[in-house]
Amino acid sequence: MYTLIAIAVLGVLCLIAEIFNVRKAIVPVTIIGLLATLGLTATGLNGSADTYNNMIVDDNFSTSFSCLFILLTVFLIALTPSFHEKQIHKISDFVSIKLFLLTGAIAMVAFGNLAMFFLGIEILSISLYVLAASNRLSLKSNEAGMKYFLMGAFASGFILFGIALIYGAIGSFDMTVIQEAGTSADVEDWFYIGAILLSIGMLFKIAAVPFHFWAPDVYEGSPALTTALMSTLAKVVAMAAFFKLVRAMNVNLPESSQTALMIVSILSMTIGNIMALKQTNVKRMLAFSGISHAGFMLMALLAVSTSGGILLYYTSAYALAGIAAFSVVLYVTKDKDNEDIFNFNGLGKTSPLLAAILTGALLSMAGIPIFSGFFAKVFLFGQMLKAGHIILVIIAVVNSIISVGYYFKLILAMYTKDATENAKSVPFVYSAVATVAILLNIALGLYPSFLLDLLT
Repeated sequence: MYTLIAIAVLGVLCLIAEIFNVRKAIVPVTIIGLLATLGLTATGLNGSADTYNNMIVDDNFSTSFSCLFILLTVFLIALTPSFHEKQIHKISDFVSIKLFLLTGAIAMVAFGNLAMFFLGIEILSISLYVLAASNRLSLKSNEAGMKYFLMGAFASGFILFGIALIYGAIGSFDMTVIQEAGTSADVEDWFYIGAILLSIGMLFKIAAVPFHFWAPDVYEGSPALTTALMSTLAKVVAMAAFFKLVRAMNVNLPESSQTALMIVSILSMTIGNIMALKQTNVKRMLAFSGISHAGFMLMALLAVSTSGGILLYYTSAYALAGIAAFSVVLYVTKDKDNEDIFNFNGLGKTSPLLAAILTGALLSMAGIPIFSGFFAKVFLFGQMLKAGHIILVIIAVVNSIISVGYYFKLILAMYTKDATENAKSVPFVYSAVATVAILLNIALGLYPSFLLDLLT
């Protein structure tokens, strides 16, 4: 609760700072404030669960994911001034929107009531709509914002209708009541219909097949920093919230629900990887890569009562690799009309450090040791084997092998092709964020128990 209040106040202070014309202090003060909030939030780990009229629940699950969200936001805000240097007079707007988005993200994993969950998802979604269309002089950005707004509003309709049916069936928005109803044999059929509609809306938010069609166009058209936010923070938030909803509604999914979830997971992994192989635009490639990773993450829902720590580990590994990768993409594609792979030709010679970091990030996403992406898949597959989903694991392994193809297409462009332009200076913030993110990714690979043990 105090984390939410602190971040919301920080967002308001950013807007006030603009009034007093102290723009240069906005980003450093915000980062210091977020790091302080991160430290205070982390002190609540392994403590007793606190509730605030059961609207907000501070337990290990919400606290762990909140810490991850705050860390990702620190990285994204650190990248903001360099990316928006031509719009520096609007820096308070970009930073405050990201902070308000963070409040929505935390509400989505700390909710104890569906009203708070919906409030969080709308705060996050509206912030993303604005950021997607924030480059008003770009036709692609305007199109991305409109597409995301229309499709997002449609998905929110499913979520809200699902919540209404659940309320109609049990007469409460409270998650403890919903959890009791999920294990009861006497609940109205409306409850299950509402749960299905709610799931459809959440599958859209994580861009899982067949609700993924918006993602490639929106990722490509949005400003690159917004794409980074969607690919990392927004996807991780939606996945964590979906996991919490499924766990609350029914601790052990019935066989029919497991089958449906397995089909969505397999389709997301397979279609995402196959479509990524055909892409020449890096942002579209990473969009389909994200769809594929959504399929992997959905596997955790098949063992929802025991895989909370694995989901936290997987999302952390994926998000940190995404931040590292997009830091390099921001540098390479800055002031360019496109994000095609040929822009990365010869990067290994012109900027060896960034090329090495991008290579590491892509290898982590592909599941290559020593990066945490490899261990995340090992732990996830191990959990699925324990649950008896052998065929699903085989398909997931095959898809991991397929993903190597498109990741290495970008890696080979950096190291085997001649540069298309001369070397240019690398802004310190790009190299710093990328380096810290990839080092944290490797550290998680070396010490996986740090996260796995938080949600056992």
